[in-house]
Amino acid sequence: MPRKSDKPYRAQANLSVLFGDESSSGETINISQIVLPSSQPRKYFDPEKLEQLASSIKAHGVIEPLLVRPLGNKYELVAGERRYRACQMAEINDIPVTIKELSDESAFELALVENLQREDLNPVEETEGVLFLLAQKLTISVESVVNLLYKINNESKKEFNHNVMVNSEIEVIESVFKDLGRGRWQSFVVNRLPLLKLPEDILTVLREGKIAYTKAIALSKIKDDTARQELLKKVIEDNLSLSQIKEQVKLCNSNQRDNESPQLRVKEITKSINKAKLWEKEPKKWQKVEKLLAKIEELISP
Repeated sequence: MPRKSDKPYRAQANLSVLFGDESSSGETINISQIVLPSSQPRKYFDPEKLEQLASSIKAHGVIEPLLVRPLGNKYELVAGERRYRACQMAEINDIPVTIKELSDESAFELALVENLQREDLNPVEETEGVLFLLAQKLTISVESVVNLLYKINNESKKEFNHNVMVNSEIEVIESVFKDLGRGRWQSFVVNRLPLLKLPEDILTVLREGKIAYTKAIALSKIKDDTARQELLKKVIEDNLSLSQIKEQVKLCNSNQRDNESPQLRVKEITKSINKAKLWEKEPKKWQKVEKLLAKIEELISP
């Protein structure tokens, strides 16, 4: 299982600050009156931990009220879906809630912040949650947020005078990371955004908390899907260390190159170069690639 040291970002935001004074606490409503929103930041709930929470709620009740907002003659859940699901499992009908009038935007933002405060938050959910929150604040798409973060990170490494628009965007980004109690956004770009490029099989086990993100990064170096999935299964079953994984990855890639045709290898390398877009995202690395390409051209020229 991932250690806490494998999860360097941890939210410290205080939801009570966001609630303001216009909320009604101490209410109890029937669980049938609560509906889930169409879009929820959290996608995965550990079944075993959910069972444990259900047992605790059955024995001690719901300690922390759920946050809901009025929606017609019902109440839409804003924060506390894990407790809501556990109450369903425990067959608890009456649930303590805090009722607050919220706009769609504010409700989604609160759900994101509450999700980012979880102790069991996995790296993929955390990365996606931060990006959703930035998209909400900047009023742009998540894809645009990713491109913007790469762009300003590259520009920050140069002697470059940002225009007013970019400066205002940086202020919003820095404010979000400060409010969440995280480190610098530059560290997020380097350490977390690459997670979104991982193969889907690795992203799935990361979301389920079955491996640490450092191990996931190492496993992603295996390009052959079958070989990677076999090693992934072994990593989970045998709880291989990071150094053991790196040795296995090196061996897998060595075997794959030995069996690979020259044409396929050239094709795969070209595909990787185009996909990485280092000339846009990491100019320093691209300079090194350009030097290697120049050497290749020199070798193959008549």
